[in-house]
Amino acid sequence: MTATTLRIPTDHGDLPGLLWLPAEADGPVPGLVVLQEIFGLSDYLRSRCADLAALGYAVLAPQLFARLEPPVLAVEDDEDFEAWLAEGMELTQALPWERAEADAVASLAALRSLDAVDAERVGLVGFCYGGGLAVAAAATAAATGRAPAALVSFYGSALPALLDRARTVEVASLHVFGTADAFIPIEQVERIRDAVTDGGAREQVRFALHEGAGHAFDNPHPGLHHAAASAAAWSQTEQFLAAALPAHG
Repeated sequence: MTATTLRIPTDHGDLPGLLWLPAEADGPVPGLVVLQEIFGLSDYLRSRCADLAALGYAVLAPQLFARLEPPVLAVEDDEDFEAWLAEGMELTQALPWERAEADAVASLAALRSLDAVDAERVGLVGFCYGGGLAVAAAATAAATGRAPAALVSFYGSALPALLDRARTVEVASLHVFGTADAFIPIEQVERIRDAVTDGGAREQVRFALHEGAGHAFDNPHPGLHHAAASAAAWSQTEQFLAAALPAHG
């Protein structure tokens, strides 16, 4: 499935993004804004966007690293795992968090504005860096009365620093983590669980732990991938979206 380029209006000029539309639709479809890992809109991220479009969603992935000089689309896999990881972290640190969050919120508005999209049914999906960013953007959007319709966060790396904001996000959501995450120890994962579920009171929030999986386990890079956890978490994502933000019927 091929993506097209979309210019996303923001308060700091237009931002490029990639847009996937489902092959067949009888009318406006629900939408998902997909927020990247530290490696940008890599082949992996683009393949996940295509997967979501194949389920019937309009999918918009903002090119957050286009704010950098020079602009960056992606840091593709490198045999030198540590160098690849360091480059991704360096790029992420060079992009102000507030700018990335504002661009994520603007991407929600841009996707809602498309004729092909049901403006009342637009959600957020984020991976790693984007998983925390999705929660922050959801909190900001909710404060302005335009909360996303649903939220999926894969091992949001910034969530330990966002617990107070995470508690304000009441939309239907799915959070997935690995129990062997070296970047987010299980004690922090449990604090995140308490915050996003409001101590277990939010029935609309699902929290899934994957035994033995490390950080970024859905990424196919050999230094990160956990095949069983990846398959299980993606199945959970499909089931969650089918219930919380159905693309058909």
